[in-house]
Amino acid sequence: MSEKLKVGILGATGMVGQRFISLLEGHPWFQVETLAASARSAGKTYEEAAGSRWKMSTPMPESVKKMVVMNVSDVEQVAAGVDFVFSAVDMTKDEIRAIEEAYAKTETPVVSNNSAHRWTPDVPMVIPEINPQHFDVIEDQKKRLGTKRGFIAVKPNCSIQSYAPVLSAWQEFEPYEAVATTYQAISGAGKTFQDWPEMEHNIIPYIGGEEEKSEKEPLKLWGKIVDGVIESAKEPVITSQCIRVPVLDGHTAAVFVKFRKKPSKEQLIQAMKDFRGVPQELNLPSAPKQFIQYLEEDNRPQVSLDVDFENGMGVSVGRLREDTVYDYKFIGLSHNTVRGAAGGAVLCAETLKAKGYITKK
Repeated sequence: MSEKLKVGILGATGMVGQRFISLLEGHPWFQVETLAASARSAGKTYEEAAGSRWKMSTPMPESVKKMVVMNVSDVEQVAAGVDFVFSAVDMTKDEIRAIEEAYAKTETPVVSNNSAHRWTPDVPMVIPEINPQHFDVIEDQKKRLGTKRGFIAVKPNCSIQSYAPVLSAWQEFEPYEAVATTYQAISGAGKTFQDWPEMEHNIIPYIGGEEEKSEKEPLKLWGKIVDGVIESAKEPVITSQCIRVPVLDGHTAAVFVKFRKKPSKEQLIQAMKDFRGVPQELNLPSAPKQFIQYLEEDNRPQVSLDVDFENGMGVSVGRLREDTVYDYKFIGLSHNTVRGAAGGAVLCAETLKAKGYITKK
């Protein structure tokens, strides 16, 4: 690509904003041009605004240190210098919905990590290997917004990434009921152990809003576009519990599944290994070569060994076995701030560019 697309990051000083910056360093298609955050960070260099709060394991890229942070509420000014934006703002849901629509109405596409628009009926919520066809609803959204190139697209919650791809790989066997218990890392709350020392040696059996997201969002992924909106699928019905555990990065899920068709263990493993999508077919820059890996060892997947599989963009599965109540059970693992947050949004943006939805202004 001769000239990179100019990118803005909304909410650039938070943990997901920092992950966007890290992942976009040296990206072949996208160049970080503008950083925006709250009024208290605006006017400072990024190093001044975020330096003491930098939470990534890799150093802050030199390319952003001297960038002056803009006020995310100055929508016209921020949008003027970029081709599209990633959104990771920390506001109320109503405020997020309003500001993301405001950016879209400046003819600036918004690829959001936030949950605020996940249930807006004409906003596609996409894992590119599973439901890239949902991007087709953007044309209907543009009519509602009155835009020519501005729109909003979102990625789903981090908690579903360790099992929704697996159930998607098994659709031919008609899974109709599942139980998913997720064991979620503290970075999902934007924290490190330095920020949250009381999480050391601790488990909290509640994460606000996560169980509803874990049960309902996969059904939107598997839904269909009907009359310009996305209608969720009815099955598989999912019930979940979500638990915060003393792990920095990596969401693990323990899942039980019932199928209408009765597959063998070997068929299920092969279906995971063979599962590919548009990102792999197009060889997109952030796409994992192997989306789902199956590990034969009884003690895998483990966060310490497997969370960075495919640079954090792959899903690791193990302990697939028959169950006495359900048909099968398994353990899944995904990186919650890479595949589950910023990396998943970057892959969405790459898919949108490849499909012609994101272009130079």
